Order: sequence, then structure tokens, then C-alpha cells
Amino acid sequence: MSDSLVIIPTYNEKENIEKIIRKVFSFEKEFHILIVDDGSPDGTANIVKNLQKEFPDKLFILEREGKLGLGTAYIAGFHYAIDKKYDFIFEMDADFSHPPHDLLNLYDACKNQGADVAVGSRYIKGISVVNWPLGRILMSYYASAYVRIVLGIDIKDTTAGFVCYRREVLENIGIDDIKMKGYGFQIEMKYRSVINGYKIKEVPIIFTDRTEGNSKMSGGIFSEAFWGVLKLRLNAGKIKKRNGLS
Repeated sequence: MSDSLVIIPTYNEKENIEKIIRKVFSFEKEFHILIVDDGSPDGTANIVKNLQKEFPDKLFILEREGKLGLGTAYIAGFHYAIDKKYDFIFEMDADFSHPPHDLLNLYDACKNQGADVAVGSRYIKGISVVNWPLGRILMSYYASAYVRIVLGIDIKDTTAGFVCYRREVLENIGIDDIKMKGYGFQIEMKYRSVINGYKIKEVPIIFTDRTEGNSKMSGGIFSEAFWGVLKLRLNAGKIKKRNGLS
């Protein structure tokens, strides 16, 4: 039994899903994988289910009807991980934008370096992004700066989606009360972790934009995050440490 579960949300990732699964399973350190698929019409779930025959004890899938959003996919995965008592729970994209080998560094930060949350950071050592247009780099960089200023948290990459959480964090920050469902979800998760006293460590990564499949980014995602951050600040006093999720 592994102590680590990597949660990978998917929607139309047939070009990437088998490759990312095999890569994660190639490491000497054993990781389990949970795919949370939102009814991908391209057959992503079928690819995963075929691979389960090869990896029956470490590859799992939750299938949901329709495209329900990144945040709800992770929350469903978090509940699964807590129920199965994994100690370290990871968020990772299917498209190789998050370097799989850095799972080992995130794990080490939480397992051996005292972090409760380890963030794969694009901005801890300047700007480490490959294949993004300049406009998107600037938007992402200054979005994180905006979040730091409004929320008063010292995290360089507040919108990062490559993260490792200790199970205790997910059990106690009130994940079912999270309001933002798109990429703002990543901001709210980090903010709740900080104000509940958990230690966050940023681990430098090189983020490489997807080469196969289509991006899920949209203007609505940024709009939700912009206004959601202001609401988070206004409601900070209401976000309290929780005990359990059931």
C-alpha cells in the first residue's frame, strides 16, 4: 500500500492519459493514481479502465457525468483519498505541464522537510515557464502578485495546480465549503491552508505548456478568481479550522 495518491482530473485527455500514468508508475517511489473523469466524450475513461487491468491495485477512476469543474473534481478526489487514508495527496494535470519527476520533490518537502503543503512553483526562481505566450505569462505572474497583495500571503505562485497536501490539511480546512470551482479553487485552497496555520513550502519547477490536447483556460476562470479573491479577504474571519469531513 502506497502512502501517496496522485489525483488527476481529466476531460478529453486521450492523447496524454496513458503516457502520464505510465510515467508516474515508472518511479522507484510507489505512487497510486486516481483519475477523476468528467464524462470525456473522447474515450479517456475507457483508456484508463483498460490500463486498470495492468495496474489493478494502484490505478483507480471516478467517473462523473458532465463537465463539473476542476475544483469539484479535486474535492471528490480528496474525499476518496481521506477515506482510503493516504498520507500524502497530490494534485497534478494530465498534460505533462507539471513535470512528473517533481512529484518526488513535493513528496520530500512534505515527508522530510516539515511542509504541510508543498507547491510546485513557477515563480520561486524568477519565471520558469516554457511555451507560453508573453501575454499569458504576464497575466499569470501578476495574478499571483494580486493575490499576494489582497490576501496578504507570502506565496509566489498562488494559482499553481501542482501540489502535495498532508491528509491532515484536507481534513481540517473545510474543503466542502470552498466556493471557487475553476482555477480560483487553487487560490482558496492555499489561503485556507495558510490561515489555519499550516506550513507551505514552494518547490521550484519548470512548467511546460501542453503539446497535445486542448487547454481548459478561459476568461471566465480568471474573472471568477479575480472577484473570488476579494470575497475571500472579506470573509477571512469565517474560514475556521474544521474537524473531519463527514
